Amino acid sequence: MGAMADIWEKLLLSVIVIVVALLTRLVLRHVIRRSVAALVERGRDRNGDLGAKARSILARAGGLSAERHRQRVETLGSLLRNVVDVVLILVVVLTILATFGVPMGPLIASAGVGGVALGFGAQSLVKDYLSGIFMLAEDQFGVGDLIHVGDLKGTVQEVTLRVTKLRDPSGTVWYVRNGEILTLGNVSQGYSTAIVEVPVAIDEDPERVQSVLRAAVGTMAEEPEWSEVLLENPTVLGVDSMSEGTMVLKILLKTGPDQQWGPMREARARALRALAAEGVRGPILPGVPGARPGV
Repeated sequence: MGAMADIWEKLLLSVIVIVVALLTRLVLRHVIRRSVAALVERGRDRNGDLGAKARSILARAGGLSAERHRQRVETLGSLLRNVVDVVLILVVVLTILATFGVPMGPLIASAGVGGVALGFGAQSLVKDYLSGIFMLAEDQFGVGDLIHVGDLKGTVQEVTLRVTKLRDPSGTVWYVRNGEILTLGNVSQGYSTAIVEVPVAIDEDPERVQSVLRAAVGTMAEEPEWSEVLLENPTVLGVDSMSEGTMVLKILLKTGPDQQWGPMREARARALRALAAEGVRGPILPGVPGARPGV
């Protein structure tokens, strides 16, 4: 009778352990779910300080896409839920075994020795996975982004917790371990800026040249062809440098991520045509017959 009572007592304790574990699982899953929802909501507000047009362009470009952010956060939430399940299962199994008198000392010692050996042998693997988790949590980059990793520059083809796959401009596919990524630049996140340099003769009137450039490129963002690329109208920054017979003025462009190349070419062409139409001379080259000396 005493043995049966002891067995029933152990079974009752086991049931209590399972119930507590299930309640803990519910609480932790609720916390994870609320955290994921909060992070998703915060992702929607990341462009709140920008104008409606800029937010629309950036969202389409994908750098700050709320949908991509949502997918990343939910993936991380799924990973955390799996970790919670595995940990709780291990705790419940070990607790129930201890309740029924299974000697835990040798088991724990063996697990400890095996864990130490595995830790030494798989340090780089653990480092890769941890780095992948943090990159996922921080939304550092995603599929389709153009990134710089050390000396490599390429478009992200695939992202896993251990390896990131890139394709460079030559078409070569590179596999980069996440634990080896120490510095990373994301060209496709946020927005891109570009500077267009316009050289003219050093003795031209700077104010006149700036006025011509503003008339040429100052309303590009309002034109249908460029309104989906430029975040704002180009800005003529003024004179940047003067040397020998050349005065260099600069134009600033602000576009969606990695979309600056087309507007740069167009701004150069417009500046060239406008300056030629207004009779603004190009740089004065030393030694060229008929060229006037620089001022």
